[in-house]
Amino acid sequence: MRASRSAKGFAKCVAFLLLLLDSFSNGRSTAFGYSRKTYMREKVRKMFYHAYEKYMANAFPHDELKPLTNSFTDSLSELGNLNLEHLPRNYNGSALTLIESLSSLVVLGNFTEFEKGVLWLSDNLTFDADARINLFECNIRVLGGLLSAHILADNYKRRLADGFYKNQLLNLAEDLGQRFLPAFETPTGLPYAWINLKYGVMENETTETSTSGCGSLILEMGVLSRLTGDSRYEAAALRALRRLWSMRSSLNLLGTTLDVVTGEWIEYSSGIGAGVDSFYEYLMKAYVLFGSDEYWDMFHSAYLAVQKYFRHGPWYHEADMRTGKPTYWQLTSLQAFWPGLQTLVGDVAAANLSHREFFHVWQSFGVLPERYLLDHNMLHPTEKYYPLRPELAESTFYLYQATKDPWYLEVGETIVGSLNHHTRVDGGFASVRDVSTMQLEDHQHSFFLSETCKYLYLLYDDSFLADQNYIFTTEGHPLPVRGLWHEKLPDMYSNWMAVKDENQASRISALSSQVCPETIFGGNIGPRRESACHVPDAHLNHRCRADDDCGIDSTSCRQRTCSVAGYCGLWLFVT
Repeated sequence: MRASRSAKGFAKCVAFLLLLLDSFSNGRSTAFGYSRKTYMREKVRKMFYHAYEKYMANAFPHDELKPLTNSFTDSLSELGNLNLEHLPRNYNGSALTLIESLSSLVVLGNFTEFEKGVLWLSDNLTFDADARINLFECNIRVLGGLLSAHILADNYKRRLADGFYKNQLLNLAEDLGQRFLPAFETPTGLPYAWINLKYGVMENETTETSTSGCGSLILEMGVLSRLTGDSRYEAAALRALRRLWSMRSSLNLLGTTLDVVTGEWIEYSSGIGAGVDSFYEYLMKAYVLFGSDEYWDMFHSAYLAVQKYFRHGPWYHEADMRTGKPTYWQLTSLQAFWPGLQTLVGDVAAANLSHREFFHVWQSFGVLPERYLLDHNMLHPTEKYYPLRPELAESTFYLYQATKDPWYLEVGETIVGSLNHHTRVDGGFASVRDVSTMQLEDHQHSFFLSETCKYLYLLYDDSFLADQNYIFTTEGHPLPVRGLWHEKLPDMYSNWMAVKDENQASRISALSSQVCPETIFGGNIGPRRESACHVPDAHLNHRCRADDDCGIDSTSCRQRTCSVAGYCGLWLFVT
């Protein structure tokens, strides 16, 4: 499974052979080499600490760092608040970036700094603030960060000072969870997107929310219930998820935005990107974490619908939930999480296909633009930014864990190089305002430390995963897979981090499902039937080294072959 290579030819071949010889001489089976992995691990470590230390020096205890001006923004009340309405007057932040960094500090093995952060939060953090916050963002960032850090503090007590940890973070998480509950007091059980931490739902609050906003709460609120014994949190999130699923169309598709009071759809167009993405992610991960077949049944139906109505070769366009007809042909950067999710469920070939395309776009611009118009082959005229998003690094990490193909380590090296070259500044790491000019924006998002740096580090050093199986939330916070949380252990679950044998792939594998929606291609080749298991040549200059590079034929779902000349076999077409 190799991405296309630029024709730099002989020099690169020599470099590859030297690396191969070096790896063999050191008893290694990967051409990437142990010393090179160590070098990249330390490079990512330096990235994290540059971002973290600049935040602590210039922004803490406010929410996020402004790295170009060495200042801060109290952004928790701004997240998702595009019009910046109802901003608090006397709010001095909630140390958002510190909360997001705690699990990353443990992954990096820095228990001294982790302990300092926990102590500060224990003594200073309060949610008794007159601040209107986005429920979804606060759930995945703050509640998820606190719960994950609590579990890690409990698991690693031997690495912390004696008697230091007494469930302080869990107490904070429970206080926050209680403040969430009024949002669910609607006729439908679907929660308001916005809630005031001190006063609950504000008068005349908007009733509009997204599918992600009300369908991606079950992991954090479920874990909160399991840890506290208070069932209200999980019950509220599950009721909302069930109501949302009941609103699906006859095609098993869901829209993007809806009304929490009337239960009616507002936006019928849907895809796997913004507004919907983590809905799919949380169905699968809730199944792994809690073991209920209910989550699997939802995910199974939803996943097959996505493959049938959204997928077009390596891309996933948007479609009308009622008819399945395409609406918008565009790549959005949030879609880059999808190969990681596909890897988790066993569709590694399909995951590699899409991942390869996202990486090709990354190479074209230097980073991944927020939105790219596939039908016009151009950047979106206004959404040209890259806010240090983690999704491509996340999927690269998952695919490497599933395949151990060293090419994914090369992808990670490219991502690290791009971030250091384009976004690193003296004051931290800055978002890119315009990928066509690489003009920077004065914002270092908290997820850069909780996700982007974490997944890149784990790509080169996964020792954190050696003794415990984890599910990562959509914000990159690890939650342990515990048997006592399961109704029953999922049949497909067998230490997915270590799965290398294709016979251990999950039940949802597209190779067995053989979903074959009709797809019409223009030009002289006429129509053909596209299947979910097809991995076509993404670019004309794609070369192969082995049959595995060529993927699966669209009509027969059989392995295609790599010719002696280094090209994959031709597609088979049907009329």
